[in-house]
Amino acid sequence: MKQHARLLLILALSAYINSASAHGGGLDSYGCHHDKKAGLYHCHQGKFKGRTFSSQAEMLKELQKI
Repeated sequence: MKQHARLLLILALSAYINSASAHGGGLDSYGCHHDKKAGLYHCHQGKFKGRTFSSQAEMLKELQKI
């Protein structure tokens, strides 16, 4: 029974952690979006995956450099 309880605890913690890090907001054609809560523009997909910018305009300037 202890293993069963441990497994349930791990699953519950995993679900909590995933939901805590998620946020709403659809992605634009660049794979990014404006996070109103943080006041930043960040990317989940595409060339800038994992990067954060102050605005989409800042990201577009970086894109022109490529």
